[in-house]
Amino acid sequence: MAKDDANEPPAKRARPTSLEDVVVERAAPGRKAGHGMLTLEEIAGDKLTQLATKHWSKAALSLLNPPAFSPAVVEQIYMQELGGDRNKPPLLKRVMLLEVSQYLEGYLWPNFDPATSTNGHVMSIIIMVNEKFREGVPAWTAFQTRKDVFPAFFARVLALRSDEACASLSQHEVTAYLLFIINAFQSLENEMVRAQVLKLVSLPIWHGLSPGRLQLELAAQPALAKRWRALLKKEAKAAKVAAAAAAKQQPAADTAASGAAAAADGGNGKPGIQLELPRAEAVFLPGMLQHFLQCLQRADAQLSEQQQQTTAAAAAGVGHAGGDIDASDDDENGTVAAANGQIIADAAAAVNGFSRHRNQPDAAANGASVRVAKQLLLHLERFVEFLIDLLSQLPTRRFVHALVEDQQLLVKAKRSLLYRAEQGHLFQQLLDLLAFYCDFPLNDHTGEQLTEDQVVATHYDKVCQLQRLLFKHWPQLQDLALANCASACAPDGLRRALAGLSRDQLVQLVCRQLRLVGGDDPWAQDPDFLLDVAVTTYQRRASQRAAINAMPLYPTEGLLWDTSQIPTAAYTGDRPLALPKLNLQFLSPTDYLLRNFHLFRLEAAYEVREDIHVALQRLSPGRDFDNNIVFRGWSKMCTPLTSFRITQVSAPRVGEKHPASVLAEVVVDTRGMRGDVASGWDELRQHDVLFLMAVNPPNEDDMQDALTAAGVKSGKDLPLLQRTGLFAVRGAEIVEVRDEAGELMNDFTGRVRLDERKAPQGFLRTYLLSLDPAQYQLDVNATSAETSPDIYTIFNLLMRRESKENNFKAVLESIRDSLNEQLVIPEWLVDIFLGYGDAGAAHYTQMPGLLRTVDFKDTFLDAQHIIDSFPQYDATFLIDSSSRQGDMSGSSTISASNAQRDPSALPPPPYKVTYPTEQQQLQPAPGSTKRGADADAAADGTPGSNPAAAAADGGTSGKPVLLVEHYRPVNMGPYPEDKPKGNEVRFTPVQVEAVGAGVQPGLTMIVGPPGTGKTDTAVQILQVLYYNCPGQRTLLITHSNQALNDLFAKMVARDIPARYLLRLGMGERDLDVDDDFSRAGRVNNMLARRLTLLAEVEKLANTLGIPHADYTCETAGYFWLLHVLSRWEKFTAAVSAPDKVTTAAAVGELFPFKEYFADAPQPLFKGISCDEDLEVARGCFRHLRRMFQELEETRPFELLKGQADRVSYLCNKQAKVVAMTCTHAALKRREFLNLGLKYDNIVMEEAGQVLEVETFIPMVLQRQEDGVARLKRVILIGDHHQLPPVVQNMAFQKYSHLDQSLFARFIRLGTPYVELNAQGRARSSIASLYNWRYGGLKDLPAVTQDPAFLAANPGFAFDYQLINVPDYQGRGESEPAPYYYQNLGEAEYLVAVYSFMRLLGYPANKISILTTYNGQKDLLRDVIEARCARHPVIGRPHKITTVDKYQGQQNDYVLLSLVRTRVVGHLRDVRRLVVALSRARLGLYIFGRQQLFANCFELAPAFSGLLARPTQVRALILLSSSTAALSGVLGSVQFPFVLCEQGTVKHLLCLKIKDVSSNVCLAGRSNSHIALS
Repeated sequence: MAKDDANEPPAKRARPTSLEDVVVERAAPGRKAGHGMLTLEEIAGDKLTQLATKHWSKAALSLLNPPAFSPAVVEQIYMQELGGDRNKPPLLKRVMLLEVSQYLEGYLWPNFDPATSTNGHVMSIIIMVNEKFREGVPAWTAFQTRKDVFPAFFARVLALRSDEACASLSQHEVTAYLLFIINAFQSLENEMVRAQVLKLVSLPIWHGLSPGRLQLELAAQPALAKRWRALLKKEAKAAKVAAAAAAKQQPAADTAASGAAAAADGGNGKPGIQLELPRAEAVFLPGMLQHFLQCLQRADAQLSEQQQQTTAAAAAGVGHAGGDIDASDDDENGTVAAANGQIIADAAAAVNGFSRHRNQPDAAANGASVRVAKQLLLHLERFVEFLIDLLSQLPTRRFVHALVEDQQLLVKAKRSLLYRAEQGHLFQQLLDLLAFYCDFPLNDHTGEQLTEDQVVATHYDKVCQLQRLLFKHWPQLQDLALANCASACAPDGLRRALAGLSRDQLVQLVCRQLRLVGGDDPWAQDPDFLLDVAVTTYQRRASQRAAINAMPLYPTEGLLWDTSQIPTAAYTGDRPLALPKLNLQFLSPTDYLLRNFHLFRLEAAYEVREDIHVALQRLSPGRDFDNNIVFRGWSKMCTPLTSFRITQVSAPRVGEKHPASVLAEVVVDTRGMRGDVASGWDELRQHDVLFLMAVNPPNEDDMQDALTAAGVKSGKDLPLLQRTGLFAVRGAEIVEVRDEAGELMNDFTGRVRLDERKAPQGFLRTYLLSLDPAQYQLDVNATSAETSPDIYTIFNLLMRRESKENNFKAVLESIRDSLNEQLVIPEWLVDIFLGYGDAGAAHYTQMPGLLRTVDFKDTFLDAQHIIDSFPQYDATFLIDSSSRQGDMSGSSTISASNAQRDPSALPPPPYKVTYPTEQQQLQPAPGSTKRGADADAAADGTPGSNPAAAAADGGTSGKPVLLVEHYRPVNMGPYPEDKPKGNEVRFTPVQVEAVGAGVQPGLTMIVGPPGTGKTDTAVQILQVLYYNCPGQRTLLITHSNQALNDLFAKMVARDIPARYLLRLGMGERDLDVDDDFSRAGRVNNMLARRLTLLAEVEKLANTLGIPHADYTCETAGYFWLLHVLSRWEKFTAAVSAPDKVTTAAAVGELFPFKEYFADAPQPLFKGISCDEDLEVARGCFRHLRRMFQELEETRPFELLKGQADRVSYLCNKQAKVVAMTCTHAALKRREFLNLGLKYDNIVMEEAGQVLEVETFIPMVLQRQEDGVARLKRVILIGDHHQLPPVVQNMAFQKYSHLDQSLFARFIRLGTPYVELNAQGRARSSIASLYNWRYGGLKDLPAVTQDPAFLAANPGFAFDYQLINVPDYQGRGESEPAPYYYQNLGEAEYLVAVYSFMRLLGYPANKISILTTYNGQKDLLRDVIEARCARHPVIGRPHKITTVDKYQGQQNDYVLLSLVRTRVVGHLRDVRRLVVALSRARLGLYIFGRQQLFANCFELAPAFSGLLARPTQVRALILLSSSTAALSGVLGSVQFPFVLCEQGTVKHLLCLKIKDVSSNVCLAGRSNSHIALS
């Protein structure tokens, strides 16, 4: 029996993969479900479900007389469930339940009326949209059904910001409103939303500027001054018209106004207001800024009042806890996660005897015992997040920046009590991030980033202007006026100088002369505020680039457990985070790199934290009776240290404050380790990253004190960190590894020759480590200041990590190096890369320098193929051309439309295609190229396309002419290997469009749905690109080694010479080809080829009678010129002499190299046709010429004696196609730059699975030439409808969008892309489950013609099914560890079906078992091992893995377990569903809970097809004998299969598979046959 509950902990801690998992509380096995359980039974019996069933369910709406809309229902739900009648926010699970019931799509939006809907109705829509954003599902899709109503709805939303309406909203309603605005501004790619929100940050908001600041801004921007005057005239005219209309006092108008007011009020007692839209635009953001400041004052008032109460209570001798004054605030939503993390850190610090957070303010001095109302604090944090979002995108930053600066919002916020309170830690971090974007060096109006020199010059110009002003008008400040600029802008000196001025003088200087604060600002009466404004304005800003250069790259304990920077796994999206977001747009390349640097660093730190947690849990450190530290367990990845010492601290470099390098020596004893564990430590090599840890577990007394300090209840244990006493974590990089004898191990630098390498001796391993010098200096400073002990004396653990997970340091170094360089992104790409301008500007139809004539080589199989591939053109064939490409002299043409009656009149391939000369005539094939994330399949939105011309049917009218020229393939020699390798794939018109676009310069985006031939298309692009641009070099990048090897193997099989191909990275060893394409392998191949070619030269010399000599590449070149080329020239002169008639026999007689080609297929010359024999002679000469050309290419390898020099030459000169993974590109960027790597094109496969920055790094692996980027083509191939890049931390995924790929962002921006539209992987029926996602995905002919697709699946009634799995032994899903989901019933049922298939003869390697969770994957493997692995008939399937890990792979038959029975979980992400459904070719059988997944809105298109079939396995087996044999194989009754025997139906259950021999397998019985349904 398999392990029922899988009580063993997983190898890695499971993490939540959907917000539902975090929100829904879990009950322990065997315990009654708690308050938080959300089961199907509870959902079905809930009053909200009953309301949904009655009013907006599909069943209700499909009735002949559907229920009428009831505003009372909306008001009831809003008041009772969405917090409309109380000061507490709604329960998150209630909102989730409404969202799952499709409340927005089915009831709120279809029945919204701008004139009559209540404010409660509007707020209900706002809350449901926010919930969709929180859960990561499309939020604006429902609004597309009534796009024309959306502007009126948004006007109603703006009306809620009026003073009257806003005053009636509770705090949580105002926060929900603000969150809706944030979400709207995060959706600028949606045209419907963008048109409304951009008005709120346009020029009219400058009405909120103070007069002085407005004057300064308009003076600096004359064009804006002109627009401003026009705006004022327009507003004055509108006001005049409105006044005239109001003066007429028309009754009808009064009635309408009354109706509108009643509509705004909604009959709910809340006053409504009608605002003119221009007025709303002008006052919306300034009003929100003022509201924020008012809320900040309220928060300060609460803190001040509680501080006074605390002080009074302390004076009276009464203890005062000073708890939250708004204790009624709901904490059910999981908002205590950050606080718990802080408690953990503080308790650990108490155990360890020092403060981990050294830079935190003193709690007692800053009011740590007082609190601000949670909803008020949340609103303040959300508003700062809102401002950060506005300032981090250029379209919203342009006018907002001046408004924020004029309000001096940062200075006011930093002067608040909340900023200094412990509760305001996140608020403080958000303000720091806001300050960064306020000071970002950028021209707000042109978008041009300022260089470091420009920033410095601008700053000192501003200081000089201040000094001139002071010198002229303020004699008492002469010292400041005459000081040097550096002294004048020093904060302390500037504050001391200005502190001598009176309040009125400060107002005169700061408000009237400098115009830094508006004169009517109430804060202007505070002289301290004015001083802060002046100092903040004129002080020198710290460079973010310098800060990153000084930042340690390895995470430390302070960062690892700072939950405000690295949230816990239980992030629900209910609070903002002090993290940058990866939006659609970025301010500059520097901004792009900075955001990615911070997020990638934190994500890497989170993964390290999880590994440390698992290692400490397995090691279980503690104390023995003598109080010594002992480790009661063991860990594969972590081991105790034998010794540690610092061996070298180098002097700092010039201009640096930390050592140049710090080396340490670590000794580890592998004695007692298992063989595979010891091998893991032995295989460590240079540049691998290790982590040093110091643990100081508490003794019994300290443990009890820590329990009390942490507030842990009796009977509970301390969290793991407190139990282990983790004290310090430091990262280090391996320099070298030595064994017990001191011999060097795993050396790849050439210091140890291959023949000198020996097996390691002894058990002691010494690792020379390079520590982070910046971190070392910080630690030394802390030790000197006595704020921390010397941690380098107490390290006692060493942890390693899997190599594929441990490359973060190289990526961070690549980003940091890029920040310090002058990056030159190609001019044609930079605007699109940053998210601005015309998204189609880099499409080949808009690019200069096009290849007008393209040799498509073997792309086309026949003439009809090329005609079908270019329906947008009139394909005109050039017949009997006597010249090369483009020259039509002496040639006739025939239009394809005129040749339809006689296809034989058209020449065969290969073809060269000449495109129209007019740029506007270039157009993609109809329907091949789309724009936008949700582009219509039939739409062709590419710039320059001409739909009218493309729609012309039949004739050539309106179609541009495409000149097609046939040419004879060149005869390259008489040997079989000289013949080119041809293409056998009949590419579709869309694939041909992708190939043609990829060859042209610019950005080419190719979306490849499952099974549409992305790899074949990529290989053909590389093939055609190589032959059309032979002098250019191409980088081939993929996400995974498997995908790269598949693509590379197909490329090797094509016609690109192998000597021009190079495969970099460790995955080359798995490449399934005969040759070695690694760097060393290519060098050795070139050297071996040199010997082979020199032997051929010697053979040729012997046949020509040339004296024998030891040839080199150089002497072979001379031999070519003197003996080969001269003889060929004599031959050509003889056979082409005008005074002689050359016969066919004479060609063979005169040919000088006939003896050399004696081993070629004979006869070499047939003697029938002189022209044919001459062509054979030319082919032989080309063979010789290519041989000597190859020798010339191998000559550098002959001259260069060192392996490193040969490898360098190979990478930089020889290879034309260099293939690597994006990870390898990041790891080796410095090496590539030092080598001087050059390339012209990038082809990236799996681009939708690659992180933004990992896509960007391959674009900058070379240095620019004279300030110009060499890159000419970027070809991205991927599928944004499948799974995005993997991000472990949900906060970084959901909040910061770190899982956004550059490919998906380009799609969202509206970049034109080619979407392949025909699949050849799966049966048509299976493909129908997911082709709805691609807007008309068709089938290739093979799907309807291949016998494998035409035959049914033996033993099954259907080729795909959803199999409903009820509770097994009274249980559905279980959770033996947090977020580690299993379902034993599904596992048993699935294994039973797998066994049934094997008994019927299905090959095991054709069956894959997939699931959606790691817990279920482990359980399935356990069940397979227990029931099938050792069975002689059944055995193991091809693979058991998760859907996420199986992306990019396929198999004939897939058994899929959905696991969940309470909530849908992360399968609600449609991208994961698409991957799950598209892995099977012939059979797909899904095991899950029908009732749960059938009601999910996002999954409805797929599950409607699944539920159209029975949800019970129907096994059809007709036996001529009895079923006794089958019953003997299949065991006791558990799950029913419907068995058909001679017209009768019986139920068989197959859970226990008996140990039978293979001869009873039904597929092998002679007296049985399988019925095909």
